[in-house]
Amino acid sequence: MDDTSSLAKRPRTASHCASLAAGSVRGGEAPAAGMAASAGLGGDSGEGRATLNGSPDGGGGGGTSGEGQRIEGESANGGGGASEEAAGGPAGRTRAGEARGRGGVTRVAAGQAEDRGSRHTFEDVVVATANAWGDADDGAPAADRLRCSFYAVLDGHGGRRAAEWAGKHVNAAVIAAGLPRESVDVKKAKRAITEGMKRVDEQLLKESLAGNWQDGATAVCVWVLGQHVFVANLGDAKAVLAREPDAAAPPPPAATAPTPTVCAQSTDSVGGAGTGASGASLKALVVTREHKAIFPAERRRIEKAGGSIINGRIQGRLEVSRAFGDRQFKKAGVSCTPDINVFHLSPRDCFLLLACDGLWGVFSPADAVNFTQGLLQKGVSVESAARRVVKEAVWERKCKDNCSVLLLSFHHSST
Repeated sequence: MDDTSSLAKRPRTASHCASLAAGSVRGGEAPAAGMAASAGLGGDSGEGRATLNGSPDGGGGGGTSGEGQRIEGESANGGGGASEEAAGGPAGRTRAGEARGRGGVTRVAAGQAEDRGSRHTFEDVVVATANAWGDADDGAPAADRLRCSFYAVLDGHGGRRAAEWAGKHVNAAVIAAGLPRESVDVKKAKRAITEGMKRVDEQLLKESLAGNWQDGATAVCVWVLGQHVFVANLGDAKAVLAREPDAAAPPPPAATAPTPTVCAQSTDSVGGAGTGASGASLKALVVTREHKAIFPAERRRIEKAGGSIINGRIQGRLEVSRAFGDRQFKKAGVSCTPDINVFHLSPRDCFLLLACDGLWGVFSPADAVNFTQGLLQKGVSVESAARRVVKEAVWERKCKDNCSVLLLSFHHSST
């Protein structure tokens, strides 16, 4: 997200599939070799599921009409290990496994791709952490911890320093703020995410003051905690869930034979792209809320803080109303308080697409789900699918902005 002019020559697409036991922060050009990761996620005993609402809430976020349904979640204001499948490593070694627990087993395969589009600079940062706990020592045996993985796409503006700094520190800050480790407490987890992101922003502002820079960054962050998925966002980065409709839910498997349900890679569909294991079209569920100065609730909040909206921008300059950094706009109402949506993974959940606004400028949520599902149904790997989504956005649909995609494919088995 910047104001530089276009390049005459299109840059090459960078992509790889993240395979990370402790975590990685990426931006810019990627190495040629790819890696594929999968985190095994056991069941948990947390609170209930988010409710579905087919129409957007006109209050704080942008309209999603015609873009797929939106999962309504409570705003943040209200409220051991991972297995890996590594390919392309030094020895071509493959490691795989699943963490079993109450409520079934879900394995997450993550693939990512980036392209700077027509920009001279690349300001996006992608983070994928199969074991979000890392080396944190809380005194509890690793076997007693919930399985937790962390993923994020951050879109810098005015530079990439805010995106890099936040991407490096946000997961650790959320854990330090009290992310539940042994059982899911949804309210406690949301408080930890909100507080952790606030702490990151406070420290980031100090860093930017000391370094005399004023970069900012929007973000979409995901914690998969047990069988719960927490999605927190700032600004216009977006996450979209591909889910089978209720009537398309697969029948329960035989008790004597655990059966994997991999809706993102089913090949028995007769419905073409955008279908799950049953052949029914997938729903595109927007699980984030955009934050822009033109939206009524955001405008009221900004004006109450003393800021002004000129030509749809804060102080006539900044379009997004929530972000990390942006030191010069904080007193004008730019907030780092995220919106947080929570949903419980079920066999109907096929994949989750995280992307910056570059992708969403040329893909509607439903279109992105259909395009991605069509690739996965053909047996394309998650990293190749992410790469082809970005290629389609930049080369065919002429996305001129930086374009970054993180694709999380859910693979379900019943115990």
